[in-house]
Amino acid sequence: MTSKLPHPGLSRRSILKAGAVASASAFGGLATQGVWAAGSDKPEKEEVKVGFIPLTDCASVVMASVLGFDKKYGIKIVPTKESSWASVRDKLANGELDAAHALYGLIYGVHLGNGGAKKDMAVLMTINQNGQAITLSKKLADKGAVDGASLARLMQTDKREYTFAQTFPTGTHAMWLYYWLAANGINPMKDAKVITVPPPQMVANMRVGNMDGFCVGEPWGHRAIVDGIGITATTTQDIWKDHPEKVLGTTAEWVKKYPNTARALTAAVLEASRWIDASLSNKNKMADTIAEKSYVNTSVDVINQRILGRYQNGLGKTWDDPNCMHFFSDGAVNFPYLSDGMWFLTQHKRWGLLKTDVDYLAVAKEINRIDVYKDAAAMAKVSVPKDAMRSSKLMDGTVWDGKNPQAYAASFKIKA
Repeated sequence: MTSKLPHPGLSRRSILKAGAVASASAFGGLATQGVWAAGSDKPEKEEVKVGFIPLTDCASVVMASVLGFDKKYGIKIVPTKESSWASVRDKLANGELDAAHALYGLIYGVHLGNGGAKKDMAVLMTINQNGQAITLSKKLADKGAVDGASLARLMQTDKREYTFAQTFPTGTHAMWLYYWLAANGINPMKDAKVITVPPPQMVANMRVGNMDGFCVGEPWGHRAIVDGIGITATTTQDIWKDHPEKVLGTTAEWVKKYPNTARALTAAVLEASRWIDASLSNKNKMADTIAEKSYVNTSVDVINQRILGRYQNGLGKTWDDPNCMHFFSDGAVNFPYLSDGMWFLTQHKRWGLLKTDVDYLAVAKEINRIDVYKDAAAMAKVSVPKDAMRSSKLMDGTVWDGKNPQAYAASFKIKA
């Protein structure tokens, strides 16, 4: 679906309202035949509270609500801003939230009990790929540490305690940070101190000298550059091109109780994902919306540069990155590949978060609700990949395809 540029004189509210009407009519919304029936397919729960953290990749949840894609499927999404991933975890577990924009590894950690109190969880879809970054402080950059290799050299010659921050112990940012450090010969468990900091607090903590580096989602990597306190040492898409990132997560109990609602929610977020990736003007409109105080609460220019693939590292280098944050890619982003979930388990084992090997494939099949996703994709007319596994090559040349997870988890020289 493409979008015509609105008249420059229209207010933002008018633009969004017009967008919602256009979206509903283009996709056959309630005004026409609708896509849900009043009978057995009717959502059991019409108001759905979906938690999110102030990050660029909350956009599909927010836009599904703002543009009215939720109404098409007979639900009302209520986006709920949360302060930390621990808050998202706790509110999902106790039922205060129906679902959430969540770290892939957070859902897996709760399911296995190594990321909080154990509770059976569900991944309904992947929200985005790519678009996170590892930032090093300007102080480190001034000493020559501007990438992994030069950081490793500095840590060898200028010996002290180095502190790095991630956003949640079993989450994606912890795994990208650990993988990158280890690929450069730094053991994150032995050679550094690692702390947990909520995403919106990363920049403020670096400003006062609480950490030497951090891994977080946008726009906070770019914000550190704009504020002149950090530099981008690497992007996560350079660690793993098209890596899985956030998911639409909930509890297994919620899916069982509200199966139609789960399908409707997934379909609405899928529609928003397609809308975001459909055009540059849609991406700009999205950036304009989520920059608002009630969502990410930052300036639009901090969000829209990297969402359009325009990167700078804070040291004078600029580049256009075709592998920037993607929300749809004809559905390839959103399918909950079993191998994606399994990869996080291998890294949890590698870093001692899991004490023993688990049945990697069985756990992924329990959590990743491909059945719900396929139904939602059919409702939203989104194509589904043929295979539930995919193969990827990471920054160190290691290939991950999900075929022998136990051997893969044990294969790394640097581990806990």
